[in-house]
Amino acid sequence: MSTVRHTIHDLICPIVIGVNPNERQARQETRTTITIETNDLEHSALAGRIVVKHIFESIYHSEYLTLEALASYIAKYVLSVVSNGTAPAKVSVSTSKPHALSKAASAEVVIHREASDYQEQEPEGVPNRVDSLPSVIPAATVGSTHAAVLAIGTNLGDRFHNIEYAVRLLEIPGEVLHEVHPHEEDASSMTLKVIDTSFLYETEPMYVTDQPKFINGACVVKTNLSPLTLLRLVKAIETIVGRIPSIRNGPRAVDLDIIFYDTLIYDTRPTRKRQSLDDLEGQLLIPHPRIAERLFVLRPLNDMIPEFVHPALKKSVRTLLQQLDDQPDADKMRKAIPFPLLPLSSQDTSPYPSIPPVPRTASYWTFTSSPPMPPKDFRTQIMATLNTTPDSFSDGSTHNTLSTGLEYVRNAVSAGASIVDIGGYSTRPGAKFVSVEEEIDRVVPYVKAIRTGEAHKDVLISVDTFRPQVAEAAVVAGANCINDVYAFTGKDSFEQGHDEEAKAQADSTMQEMKRIARQYATPVVLMHSRGDAGSHKDYSAYNYAGTQNAVIEGIRNELGAKVSKIVRGEGAVRRWSIIIDPGVGFSKTVEENLQILRNADRVTADQLIGKEETKQHNPLAKFPQLIGVSRKSFLGTILAQDEGGRETAPKERDWATAAAVSCAIQQGAIAVRVHNVEGLRDVVKVADALWRTQ
Repeated sequence: MSTVRHTIHDLICPIVIGVNPNERQARQETRTTITIETNDLEHSALAGRIVVKHIFESIYHSEYLTLEALASYIAKYVLSVVSNGTAPAKVSVSTSKPHALSKAASAEVVIHREASDYQEQEPEGVPNRVDSLPSVIPAATVGSTHAAVLAIGTNLGDRFHNIEYAVRLLEIPGEVLHEVHPHEEDASSMTLKVIDTSFLYETEPMYVTDQPKFINGACVVKTNLSPLTLLRLVKAIETIVGRIPSIRNGPRAVDLDIIFYDTLIYDTRPTRKRQSLDDLEGQLLIPHPRIAERLFVLRPLNDMIPEFVHPALKKSVRTLLQQLDDQPDADKMRKAIPFPLLPLSSQDTSPYPSIPPVPRTASYWTFTSSPPMPPKDFRTQIMATLNTTPDSFSDGSTHNTLSTGLEYVRNAVSAGASIVDIGGYSTRPGAKFVSVEEEIDRVVPYVKAIRTGEAHKDVLISVDTFRPQVAEAAVVAGANCINDVYAFTGKDSFEQGHDEEAKAQADSTMQEMKRIARQYATPVVLMHSRGDAGSHKDYSAYNYAGTQNAVIEGIRNELGAKVSKIVRGEGAVRRWSIIIDPGVGFSKTVEENLQILRNADRVTADQLIGKEETKQHNPLAKFPQLIGVSRKSFLGTILAQDEGGRETAPKERDWATAAAVSCAIQQGAIAVRVHNVEGLRDVVKVADALWRTQ
């Protein structure tokens, strides 16, 4: 079969192209060579002069970020011109930027395309480029569902309150738009649900640097709103939360940007105004045109949708992030975990009946955004352990009166504890059953006494419970955090098997715990466990990862599955509120506990896990870790081994605890849970000096 080949060689065109801001200040020369092959002899004639003229005019006014996107557009345009016959055409496009690389003649991209390569990418007639798109599209019909990704930023006022308030307002679009536009049609039929959130990041300001630090994040929403209606919604929310118009890229109470909307490419600007990105006020460009240069946008996106491919740049979010992660400012970003100021005061009200009041912020923790080694200015948080039970394995009956409990809190906080964990139900094997009412009576009086006392009344409080009723009672009384050893599934969830009633109970527990955490904006510590702490120590199902790695793989799979259910979907807990605990001492052998301590950083490593045929990205990737090893029985077992070993009571294991705590800090834990704060304070300080200064 005969083949006709046309070649357009070295089409020279000066254009604005590049990811970095300095590349977009002036036009750069590009050179393009196009080769077209077709077997359709009848329609093989090519109006070369016209094709060259159209390509030149189109790309001259474009502002692509990458050569790949430019080459893809050229290939698609050429195919649309020559594919009018019966035989398919093939096109090769070579596009280069001379002198873009030092010591090299040029940077060049070569692609090979057929018409079929573009059929599934976008609606017919919508070119894959940022600068040439229809200015209007039909509004979404009621009932049709779209996925959109929004970026959120703030650097004024109570930043965490502003973000939480904005996210809650997103879910009542009809009420918000009706308030701003009382005659809004179909407001009652508008729906929007937040189905995923990123971590939060404290970032240095970009562009205009003389302003406070930002808190940045992102969320994925499911909605029936059209892009333009969604734009009106986010602008209305900015006004409600308190954004005051200021200089471009200046301070704001909250800023909401539409980053993606399905795989749509969309630009509302008139064609004559598409030559630059200088004036976007009141316009909508999807995808957001500055994604590729903004680390503070890409990192939150990578938390949720790392494999999503940018519709115009044809690169995944993960790839775009990797291109920026080696920049000098990359390590200045810190993840942040906000703790709410509770109990709610009379000033904490909501003008919208559909959403509960948003607590103000008590304080927040920051830690590295690129594990495993935290930055040198990071301090490991110490969680003090207050057991109000008469049968705790470590200190039962020691602090189960208000006076002794409050004395422990005063001493612990003075010694350096930043949070106090209060528990009223022992998790040791064989512990006596405690009713919900009794557990509440054991915990809540301590919370109230701390909050109404004179000394350390502002210390953060965590409630150690797996029961929703106890968690809510403690939070209403003033606790700022929930610490759940069963990760929202209840104590019997691991043994439920095919028991439908048990599964329903576990699901009900999870939904209630999620509601409480969302309503009060509380961080939650989710621990890996398998029911009774002394049972279920067989991890052979994960031996495919290697016998030395089986327990780590088990934690990543089992706790990861729970965390995924908690942070994704309607009614999910914010990802930025999650701290994970690998569960040292719970359903693990002595050697498995040591494996966790030696390799805790791998629990949250960003890598593939699972068997070869079902590999997935680690669902625990990049989550912060709290590790609790204080006085645990496996330490006693080690101390009793070999000649000269000795039996120890829990209170005699503080030196052993010190070694394990130092290891946990070396592995990147952001917090450690201990009983003897005064004794372990120096250990934490020295371990920080050893392991946090690289």
